[in-house]
Amino acid sequence: MFSQTYYAIRSRKDGSYLSARPDPEGADRFMLMFSEHFDALSYINKYAEEYKDQLAVESISPTQLKGVLQRWSYAGLAVVRDPLLPRVEFLRQT
Repeated sequence: MFSQTYYAIRSRKDGSYLSARPDPEGADRFMLMFSEHFDALSYINKYAEEYKDQLAVESISPTQLKGVLQRWSYAGLAVVRDPLLPRVEFLRQT
């Protein structure tokens, strides 16, 4: 999983990354990641079309992931396997 570049959706307003919570009542946030740039764009077009001018897709290299997860206090990654359904795989940081 960590041998390729992933893509994240980032706010142009405050720089925060789009995150997911597997438990809406829980405090754990997982950074939403996509394996392809066009998957991230598809997700935006399907679920956040009214905000698309406020969002940007950013590539994240495997070497950057740990620092980003720590800086933003994410519990792990939420890897989107299908952006249109969406089908998400949650991976907790250890």
